[in-house]
Amino acid sequence: MLGIYKYDFYRSPNIGLFARSNDNTLLVPFGFAETKANKLKNYLDIQEIVNVSVAGTRLIGPMSVINNNGILLPYTASDEEVQVFKDRGLNVQQVKSKFTALGNLISTNDNGAIVSNLFEGEIDQQIKDTLGVPVQSMSIGGSTQIGSMIVSTNYGAVVHPKANDRELSLISDILKVEIEPATINAGMPYPSSGIIANSNSVIVGGLTTGPELIMLSKAFKM
Repeated sequence: MLGIYKYDFYRSPNIGLFARSNDNTLLVPFGFAETKANKLKNYLDIQEIVNVSVAGTRLIGPMSVINNNGILLPYTASDEEVQVFKDRGLNVQQVKSKFTALGNLISTNDNGAIVSNLFEGEIDQQIKDTLGVPVQSMSIGGSTQIGSMIVSTNYGAVVHPKANDRELSLISDILKVEIEPATINAGMPYPSSGIIANSNSVIVGGLTTGPELIMLSKAFKM
């Protein structure tokens, strides 16, 4: 593993809104500067940068889900957008659901997927087929925004501070990693808004404090 780095996207510390990464590929918006993308590529130690949009937006984080086996996109992604992924040889699947902000509702690594109970099991098989992992539906602290509340790699994970002991145990069991409650960007309790992570490194928003960095380093085994 390389370490933990601070970075801002478009002068915003909410970097998790604009990019997704697995251990091989970094997804960034169309028009994102090549020099900046290459810096992130080096931080994450990945092989490929893919410039994309999802449903006509640059909000890649809330609109997509990725692990090393595949990528989930909402049904609102255009044929042209899906083809960009396919042209790179990526395993991509459009999810058949009325819910489109998939990244806010699903969190995954290569061991499992935690899914908002809003889906009521309707997409479990699609997730299993594309991401290649078992699926567990739940809420956290009464909230259904699972994807915004958990960030996981294959080595560790962080979760919204409102997660209780039972929820922490369930998340750890399905993702098969230790999990820590944490905040990002000076107290933001939704970690996915300010983190881009893979098994090699973690990039966090520029407002992340020293104590938060210590907790994140512990959680992700940096």
